[in-house]
Amino acid sequence: MLDLIAHNLAPIMFITVMGMLLLGYPVAFTLAAGGMYFFVIGVEVSHISPEIQLSWSLAQANMNRVFDIMRNDTLLAIPFFTFMGLILERSRMAEDLLDTVGQLFGTMRGGLAFAVIMVGALLAATTGVVAASVIAMGLISLPIMMRYNYHPGLAAGTIAASGTLAQIIPPSLVLIVMADQLGRSVGDMYVGAFFPAMIIVVMYCAYIFAITLIKPQWVPALPPEARPLGNGGRSLFAILAIAVALFLTGYYFVFEDFRYETRVVWSALAATIIPYGFALVNRAINLGYLSKMAEQVVIVLIPPLALIFLVLGTIFLGIATPTEGGAMGATGALIMSLMKRRLDMKTLLQALDSTAKLATFVMFILIGARVFALTFYGISGNRWVEDLMLALPGGEIGFLITVSVIIFILGCFLDFFEIAFIMVPLLAPVADKLGIDLIWFGVLLGFNLQASFLTPPFGFALFYLRSVAPIKAWHDETTNRMIEPISTKSIYTGTLPFILIQIVMLGILIAFPGLVTHYKTEPLLLDQSDIDREINNIGGGGFGLPGSGLSLPGAPNLGEPGNGMPAMPSFGEPAEPAPGGALPAPGGLPAPGGATGLPNFN
Repeated sequence: MLDLIAHNLAPIMFITVMGMLLLGYPVAFTLAAGGMYFFVIGVEVSHISPEIQLSWSLAQANMNRVFDIMRNDTLLAIPFFTFMGLILERSRMAEDLLDTVGQLFGTMRGGLAFAVIMVGALLAATTGVVAASVIAMGLISLPIMMRYNYHPGLAAGTIAASGTLAQIIPPSLVLIVMADQLGRSVGDMYVGAFFPAMIIVVMYCAYIFAITLIKPQWVPALPPEARPLGNGGRSLFAILAIAVALFLTGYYFVFEDFRYETRVVWSALAATIIPYGFALVNRAINLGYLSKMAEQVVIVLIPPLALIFLVLGTIFLGIATPTEGGAMGATGALIMSLMKRRLDMKTLLQALDSTAKLATFVMFILIGARVFALTFYGISGNRWVEDLMLALPGGEIGFLITVSVIIFILGCFLDFFEIAFIMVPLLAPVADKLGIDLIWFGVLLGFNLQASFLTPPFGFALFYLRSVAPIKAWHDETTNRMIEPISTKSIYTGTLPFILIQIVMLGILIAFPGLVTHYKTEPLLLDQSDIDREINNIGGGGFGLPGSGLSLPGAPNLGEPGNGMPAMPSFGEPAEPAPGGALPAPGGLPAPGGATGLPNFN
């Protein structure tokens, strides 16, 4: 019996712990308890199986592994982005966006559904929290859609699916956790996920457009009395043209002597601040130059768009790390709330309390996962998972399909934090051995988890929407009629087309990995004039070396060892080769890591 246990301890441990999780036991404590319990068993039977590499002295490693979690700077982005999302949720930004965008698209069939998708994408890029997005749009949009005779299933499905966009649109918490567990850059994960996230938004809109052609009675346009802002298309187009002109003028003329990143930031700032200020003045003193619609759109949309640029734009340009971008986003959310006079001490304390709870939740799950992983790797569980996955038919495609099915099923029962901390560390080495790009793999898992949030009967987004959808007939004062409740069946059936879209998107991502892996071929965002200016100022230093004054956004430091790049030589006289063929660095010091220097550029 002991022989059987010793030689099959890895699958026994994995099945036992996963079974306890599916039964509903607390994740962090189940992982830690399972790791410690099987650690004791592993030590006691280690003399039977050579695959078990556990000893009592190894238990001391758990302390260092816990401290490694606390030293992980990447995880700081989680409380920053969570706090930013909570502040924006409590400042009723979703309410303003839905009202404004709904009236902007209200003249067309399906306008409210288009508005929900667009606002869902905007909320995803600012709050990054599925629960906040689904609940906010369910409370605000669902009654309006039912008031104007939208199909109940379509309305519920659109809201639930749009809310889950927070799973995949940067700065998604899912992408941060995936990048951390895969050992990859969060910035690369954001860049890789950007195009697929935009494609899924377009596919949602294409579905609504198809419904307007096939079942137009399901998605009626808003009546004129529901659009108090009117049309105002001409002045809205004019203010948009002015903003574009301001950006181009700033970029090519006003800030032409600055570096690329600085030119983009200051030009974008001018293109948003000037129209925004003009709209505020137009409203304050009633100038009448802008229509009510254009005025409202500028005042409501520019702040969140500016916040998105502050967070994602600075990350994509290489100006800020994701952690720094999260800190700036949290600060920007506070400023936006103060400007709208919707920030008080109670709101601030509630946001801080919720952020602390989520951060603690993540920390405890991570600690439990580390204890579990130490034991699981000590009993060669990683090799068991690797052999199991590599034995699947179909090679790379077979592995991706199997993993997608497993993650999809687990996503119906477990939170994405739990899946990321348990499953991803086990699957990533197999994906790496198969030659799968880990950023591509992480984005695939992110889309898979997004689909699982929608899947009946356990999709979390469905639960969020069910908690705020009316369960009884209610009297609408605007139309003075009774409106039927939203049934659970309507919520479930309404999400099915969006689940199908998610599956199609997963197939597209598997078939066209370049939609994600383009992050590896992104050109450096520098003008030739910037490069020439920096080279003239370098003197005797190499690129990226202290004192060179040059920092290439998103580029490796060419003077650092271990990055796959040779050390840069001195621009002065050629030096004699050091032992081993390495050229000494300036000042007679050996080149970093003994790397071979590049030929003299002169």
